[in-house]
Amino acid sequence: MRRIAVFTGARAEYGLLYWLMKDLQADPDLELQLLVSGMHLSPEFGNTYEKILDDGFVINEKVEMLLSSDTPQGIAKSLGIGVIGFTDALTRLAPDLIVILGDRFEALAVAQTAMLLRIPIAHIHGGEITEGAYDDSIRHAITKLSYLHFTSTEDYRKRVIQLGEHPERVVNVGAIGLDALTKSPVMSLEELSGSLDIELSRPYFLVTYHPVTLADEDPEESFQVLLDSLDKYKDHQVIITYPNADDGGRKIIPMLESYAAKDPQRVLAIPSLGQKRYLSAVKHAAAVVGNSSSGIIEVPAFGVPTVNIGDRQKGRLAAKSVINCRSSQDSITSAISAAISGSYRESGETITNPYGQGSASEQIVNALKNAKLDVLKSFYDLNPD
Repeated sequence: MRRIAVFTGARAEYGLLYWLMKDLQADPDLELQLLVSGMHLSPEFGNTYEKILDDGFVINEKVEMLLSSDTPQGIAKSLGIGVIGFTDALTRLAPDLIVILGDRFEALAVAQTAMLLRIPIAHIHGGEITEGAYDDSIRHAITKLSYLHFTSTEDYRKRVIQLGEHPERVVNVGAIGLDALTKSPVMSLEELSGSLDIELSRPYFLVTYHPVTLADEDPEESFQVLLDSLDKYKDHQVIITYPNADDGGRKIIPMLESYAAKDPQRVLAIPSLGQKRYLSAVKHAAAVVGNSSSGIIEVPAFGVPTVNIGDRQKGRLAAKSVINCRSSQDSITSAISAAISGSYRESGETITNPYGQGSASEQIVNALKNAKLDVLKSFYDLNPD
């Protein structure tokens, strides 16, 4: 039986991995090993490991790594602590392969540990571009540490090959988060209201905003501009989720909590919605506002407009329903107005999501079962002499 370890260090990443983990768990030829770390183990970010347990998974290893600091120095030290913890955890688990999704610093810590321990890595969502965050460099670094690659579009598959990865080990499976659209029933608006303990009686915005880690931009100032922009739409309610544990992320949390406390009937601040409530909140939202990758990748599949603020996601392929704007009040309010008016549909075009149809998990499981595993690989030249 092949032992497949899956790493998760953040709520959003877990939501994307959920159905892959379920499919691995159900396969008689595979043994799922779950390695949990990062924000999942932090009370500050909602202790979301409890949700993983509630979903019926066994957590084989927990690795504490986050310092209570969101400075660059604190993030770098957290990465080092993670390497130490992952070394012990992966030695105990001894997986045949480890699955890592995305581009966060927690993922970099476990990827470099697995590489040094000679554990082959399967990387999901490589080849993408996010010019406004250091996640961009982390993603490409993990690509070079990995053996198998599962990309979300054909363009991204080509970019991974351009990075020197052999075409036979790079597969375009589409965005794994879209699997939930066909497998996860969403809640009605009434059920969502009851679950969140807030009456959603008006149209609402779903807001997630993360610091722009590579820009000369103060996260508090930028987030305040967003809050001021939302105040221009008092007839809309607001659901705000917490930011990630990136540089400056913790500075935003008191601001969103204070904003919600001033008008609790209109605004709900919540550390994590969980996958089912998040997808349900997207489905019923008037617009998704912020700079999360989900607004680019998953939200268009619901036909819901996205207001994408600033440069954090700059470079990603995007559907027509994604309205880009600058981090200024005039630009944000203009984009929100366009979103709720439906003016982005003026041409009458059907919204086409470039990230697939929601069948990634089955393709990945099949590849993990049948792949010839080897930690050794050679650089693939596009135009060999």
